[in-house]
Amino acid sequence: MSLFDLSGKVAIITGSSRGIGRAIAEAMADQGARVVISSRKADACAEVADAINAKHGAGTAIVVPASISSKEELQRLVDETRAQLDKIDVLVCNAASNPYYGPMAGITDDQFRKILENNVIANHWLISMVAPEMVERRDGSIIIVSSIGGLTSSTMIGAYNISKAADFQLARNLAAEFGPSGVRVNCIAPGLVKTDFARALWENPDTLKAVTRHTPLRRIGEPHEIAGAAVFLASPASTFMTGQTIIVDGGSTTGAGL
Repeated sequence: MSLFDLSGKVAIITGSSRGIGRAIAEAMADQGARVVISSRKADACAEVADAINAKHGAGTAIVVPASISSKEELQRLVDETRAQLDKIDVLVCNAASNPYYGPMAGITDDQFRKILENNVIANHWLISMVAPEMVERRDGSIIIVSSIGGLTSSTMIGAYNISKAADFQLARNLAAEFGPSGVRVNCIAPGLVKTDFARALWENPDTLKAVTRHTPLRRIGEPHEIAGAAVFLASPASTFMTGQTIIVDGGSTTGAGL
């Protein structure tokens, strides 16, 4: 068996109708997993699932739309996955929100609350719904897509960074809780990636120049370049890894200067 073989595994990937989430779903399907495509928009999810099924065969991907802001919809995502695919082996908490760009002094309570609820509390909800069967089976991998923003500071996305730092600690705490039962919890921390979610950053030429100037690879990432880390964390290749964060950022956090 390949170290990266996911044959027979079932993976839920939130926010998988586009960007990093879609790339992760496609990569996991390439390794043999059955994948659940989920985001708020059913038609966008169906487009991704159709493409995966055309490549790998009917039933490789199913669609269960859900908004991460709704605990009820997340429970339906879990229940429907079990009804159609019997189990959940891998959970990728990828979906997130960032409704505000600017200094912390300007953020409204509702905006701050939405960031924390969607980026941290919703992950807690979904993990709590999925983990019991993994604990009972003594096997499972939970992956939170965080950000290098959780390791740094920003005058524009400070609240988002706070939420992503919290995700690191969420993974560490849950790794300690679930580890005795063989369930692993890890994070991926991407740098700036060319997605619609991050468009406000990479479309700004000044921001793009500032980011790439001190990045050893001198460019931002593409969604498929994050997917390999997710496959690793879901696969037998990472069975002795938990509570950790894989940074995938082109080297931008190395502190490379002139």
